Amino acid sequence: MTGIEAPGKKEFPIPMSHKSRDFVADLLSLADVKINGHRPWDIQVHDDRLYSRVLSGGSLAVGESYMDAWWDAESLDQFFCQVLKADLDKKITGFKNVLWLGVKSIVMNMQGKRRAYNIGQKHYDIGNDLYQSMLDKRMNYSCAYWSHSENLDDAQESKLELCCKKLGLKPGLSVLDIGCGWGAFAQYATEKYGVNVTGITVSKEQVGLAKHMCEGLPVEIKLQDYRSLDGQFDRIISIGMIEHVGYKNYRTYMKIVNKSLADDGLFLLQTIGSNTSGISGEPWMDKYIFPDGMLPSPAHLTKAIEGLFVLEDWHNFGMHYDKTLMAWHSNFVRNWEKISRNKKYDERFFRMWTYYLLSCAGAFRARKDQLWQIVLSKKGVPGGYETIR
Repeated sequence: MTGIEAPGKKEFPIPMSHKSRDFVADLLSLADVKINGHRPWDIQVHDDRLYSRVLSGGSLAVGESYMDAWWDAESLDQFFCQVLKADLDKKITGFKNVLWLGVKSIVMNMQGKRRAYNIGQKHYDIGNDLYQSMLDKRMNYSCAYWSHSENLDDAQESKLELCCKKLGLKPGLSVLDIGCGWGAFAQYATEKYGVNVTGITVSKEQVGLAKHMCEGLPVEIKLQDYRSLDGQFDRIISIGMIEHVGYKNYRTYMKIVNKSLADDGLFLLQTIGSNTSGISGEPWMDKYIFPDGMLPSPAHLTKAIEGLFVLEDWHNFGMHYDKTLMAWHSNFVRNWEKISRNKKYDERFFRMWTYYLLSCAGAFRARKDQLWQIVLSKKGVPGGYETIR
């Protein structure tokens, strides 16, 4: 046998030039990472073919080789923080992978209406049991707000309370939740503020559980794409959904929100954000976690809202996502024995999900990714908007 074949992947030959190892070692040294070192962020290499594989396959190969157990790090989040702070991601992106994603994103509308339910089926529908074991009691799958909280449940409620206050919720108001998830905001806002919430999502599994969690409350949950919206609402919120909209659709998205919002209403958008304007996602994340996903930049968003909204507030608390992801990973590991009773979650899935959570934590810690809450109005709040933190 001439190599190891991962499921669905080509074989990688055993012969490996020492130059590849030396090159990778020199590259990692720029981030103060050593091969087979003893610090938590150092990598332990279990297969020497790793070096040539990574150099030819870029960031996709880095993730896939971790899933194949070719390498480890005691603290994967620290490893990624070191690597990303040193901008090594710009050196090992994998030209072919990035080029192919870019070409597809230019030629096709990867987040077009015909593909609207793709992300629901491939990510959010993989199993409510997984997410129930990983998330807080209300099942918020977005960044928590840790300024006044010590645990995940409280931090997520603090985030929901922050959203409600920023929107100025009052009893009787109608609220649209675009990308409502499992109904965490809808449940909280109706219980605490007496509003009526309509939530939409492209995930069948989320619809079923959200209806159960919001049973008896003035909440309507729909399986619906945002492009099919009709009616007007006093307030609109969207938490962690625009990451699936795509750069070709940002303007359309904002026009639909504008049409759906009352003239004196407010729109709160929470999103992960990128420091630069791209046209596609990261290759490994696109293939295994969030197909067709991409992060908006400030330029993307300001261009999309120009002439449609007044920008009332822009709040960055990206560092809170690092802590949120670490809490999710802790829950995931602690509950792995229970999760793995479902045979579809095997050891390779464990490594994939670990890589996902901890690489993202490292990215936020290195300030490569941001988390924004943006408040918009249609005509400007009379007398000015009161900033809330």
